[in-house]
Amino acid sequence: MKRNIAACFSPERTKGSEFVQLPGLVFRYCNDTKRYNVQVVFSAIGLWKSDLKDILLVFVLIFLISLGVFGQQVPVKSCTAIHIANPPSIDGILNDESWKEGPWTGDFTQNEPFNGSRASQGTEFKIAYDDNNIYVAIKAYDASPDSIVPRLTRRDQTDGDLLAICLDSYHDMRTGFLFGVSAAGVKYDEIFTNDGQNMDPAWDPDWWVKTSVNKEGWNAEMKIPFSQIRFEKNPGLSWGLELARVIYRKNETDFWQHIPKDAPGLIHNFGELKGLELIRPRKILDITPFFVFKTETFRADKENPFRSSGRKFGLNGGLDSKIGITSNLTMDLTINPDFGQVEADPSVVNLTAFETFYKEQRPFFVEGNNITDFNIGIGDDRVGNDNLFYSRRIGRSPQCSPGNVKEGWTTDIPGFTGILGAAKLTGKTKEGWSVGVMDAVTNEVRAETDTVGGRFSQPVEPLTNYFLGRIQKDMNSGNTIIGGMVTGTNRVMDTTLATVLNRAAYTGGLDLIQYFRDKSWMVSLNSAFSIVEGTREAIARTQESPARYFQRPDNSHVRFDPMRRSLAGSGGRLEVMKMNGHINLMGVVLWRTPGFETNDLGYLRQADQVIGVLSATYNQWEPRGIYNKFSVTCPVYYIFDFGGDCLSRGLEPGFNITFRNYWNGFISTSATTNQLSSSLLRGGPLMRIPGSYKFQSGFSTDNRRKIIMSVNAGRNGQYLNSSRSDFFSFGVQFKPSSYFTISLSPQISSSSDQLQYVTTVDQSSTPRYIFATIHQNTVSASLRTNINLSPDLSLQYWGQPFLSAGKYSDYKYITDPMAHEYNDRFHTFSASQVSGSGSNYDIDEDGDGKPDYRIGAGDFNYQAFLSNLVVRWEFKPGSSVYFVWSQSRKGLDDTGIVEAADLGSLFSIRPVNIFLVKFSYRFGLNQGFRF
Repeated sequence: MKRNIAACFSPERTKGSEFVQLPGLVFRYCNDTKRYNVQVVFSAIGLWKSDLKDILLVFVLIFLISLGVFGQQVPVKSCTAIHIANPPSIDGILNDESWKEGPWTGDFTQNEPFNGSRASQGTEFKIAYDDNNIYVAIKAYDASPDSIVPRLTRRDQTDGDLLAICLDSYHDMRTGFLFGVSAAGVKYDEIFTNDGQNMDPAWDPDWWVKTSVNKEGWNAEMKIPFSQIRFEKNPGLSWGLELARVIYRKNETDFWQHIPKDAPGLIHNFGELKGLELIRPRKILDITPFFVFKTETFRADKENPFRSSGRKFGLNGGLDSKIGITSNLTMDLTINPDFGQVEADPSVVNLTAFETFYKEQRPFFVEGNNITDFNIGIGDDRVGNDNLFYSRRIGRSPQCSPGNVKEGWTTDIPGFTGILGAAKLTGKTKEGWSVGVMDAVTNEVRAETDTVGGRFSQPVEPLTNYFLGRIQKDMNSGNTIIGGMVTGTNRVMDTTLATVLNRAAYTGGLDLIQYFRDKSWMVSLNSAFSIVEGTREAIARTQESPARYFQRPDNSHVRFDPMRRSLAGSGGRLEVMKMNGHINLMGVVLWRTPGFETNDLGYLRQADQVIGVLSATYNQWEPRGIYNKFSVTCPVYYIFDFGGDCLSRGLEPGFNITFRNYWNGFISTSATTNQLSSSLLRGGPLMRIPGSYKFQSGFSTDNRRKIIMSVNAGRNGQYLNSSRSDFFSFGVQFKPSSYFTISLSPQISSSSDQLQYVTTVDQSSTPRYIFATIHQNTVSASLRTNINLSPDLSLQYWGQPFLSAGKYSDYKYITDPMAHEYNDRFHTFSASQVSGSGSNYDIDEDGDGKPDYRIGAGDFNYQAFLSNLVVRWEFKPGSSVYFVWSQSRKGLDDTGIVEAADLGSLFSIRPVNIFLVKFSYRFGLNQGFRF
């Protein structure tokens, strides 16, 4: 029987507003699943001058309808582990006597592509344990064993056929320890937290696994020490348990305990592992000393005494350790760490007032970052990065410059701040308390200056202590989570640095998550405060920073106070989500008061904002017609400041689809009305700017093939031809063999902006905000090569040529930033009013033939080439040898034009080469200490 109900609403059109079409809702009853499927069709949503209540009506309607849409309950499976006296030999053959005890467990169900269908190939497993380890045997049957895909990759970057087990050893229904392996024997391991919403792939426990292929399929045999997972001394009756299989050629994912695609969360849907009454936890003890030999070569400069030889040598050493404090709490300790094997950050040209956000890649800070996270943003970019903890602050480049350096002197400034040591304590108690504590100390950095009469040094970064404490408590069977976090930054510095940097900075926050209706609905609240302390000069810099611009002349709701010695504020996020079924809903309110500041240890792009977001997403995952699955989403947002000004409002519809041939496509769009910018004049008044638009589309081919391609293209811009940016990228990956892959991703972009900020000058005691039109072209490419000779021996190469040129024209100054007509907001200088070349231009504003002021805004052509070659050999679990070759080439001229010859010129530049050998050896007890 089918039931079909369709509804389509459109409110009455009002004078001066655009058309608003509410979504059509289609219900279909399916006899197979005994449930309703709901389809949503967004015909159009006009926002331009429509009332906010019209938009709220859409989401209230969807909310009321979705209350009655529920998925079927899945029976919980259970498996019993057997206690053995003689452990099996880990060889992947599964012919040991221990595997002959007890029954095998199977009956897997598809999750992808046909949700809820029986797995196309059989899978069976058995779990055993002794006093020290848990053992897992998995038989992956296959009717076509010659079609099994064993691909050699680096650890945690697995490809091909896969098998995995995930253990909820806390049995808190929120945390899972995953141990997986590819058919080629490559490990991958992760920790899932927050019911699977957060993953930590940097977790690398010490465990053993072997695989084998036979005429019936392939096998995996694992040995996992109890010291590598966390559980209570009295584990109770059961753990959470899930096993998964990926059949690569079919693009099929199977689970032992079926988890429907519309299920909210992951871990709480696991089956159960019983029979563990005899196990006892073990405390881990690993100590890994390391030694690093490093040599650096560069172009010798006889005029620079710090670079006259053209080379530097260094020998360094340190210690990493992992110590089990209790059965559930582990301390990670690093002394004088070295991260030379980490890939360099990609090149960028940033012409905005805001700091570039870089992804963390250092293992010590990546592992366990789920517990140190306190995000108060939303999305993947801009406000999505706002967080109380941004680990790139630790070991950053020096923030200050040496003073009193005269012409003819040379200065050597280190490129980064050395970390003396760091410690991190993480874990979860039997009472449900998740704990994360981190403390790090960075050394004072001094810049050395060579003078005619000798040398002297000055501090450019002070001795600094960074502290973080995080705690969360599970209650009500994991349906209620409360927590808090505090951070502290304290600097020891002289009076010179004290005028630039805050002496102390503290943040704190409280968070609450409440689930309803079997975790189908969630309400979460993250609320934070901040306080920074320092000299009047340092706090004045904080008030005047791009995050807040207190000095704006029209800023009536806050006041710049040059006598302040501290600044305080608050921020947060309130979020309501529906997470199950075909329709997902989200409503979010974010706020940052004008005085909120987290940038000493966190990341904050912009304060003084209140952001409201409403979003509806429709997901269809049942293969039909030309598609396997698709999703449609449409967020609507408003942004206000604390003075009540509406800075922006817009919508961002998007569409994603996976076709039956496993090609993927997407369309992403956005549109805003006229906006007000509090940052465009960089301390000046609010400025009205035209509304913006974005259209982006792309596709990628089946990622199982030997050749994979992707294309992405689009345009961003503002109305009235104020700005536009066109971009195109193409990617191709080639897998000629099971152990070798190579990929190339060229990108090109071309942009033009009539309102590029140049500088602010005083003209007759009146600030002149100088702008120009900039035409910028950027060409770059990323080349990656992976050669994996075994699961433990690999070679990786990454290289990126980068060319970006900008040419300025049509210099202008702002006359009336809030004028209704766009062209009335600025005056463009005539050719006779601008003279000069290179990086300096004289402006004759009054036309009397004499320069009134000088500005610096020269054309630029920046070239860079960065590369990393890393050979890694893990000769035993936890012990490894790295060979690293890093190279950088950089050039800069004032042509303002990207030319093909620039690439050749770039490679004619003498590069900076860094060669590094790192040796680490793990000393530890594989079985740990027994309680």
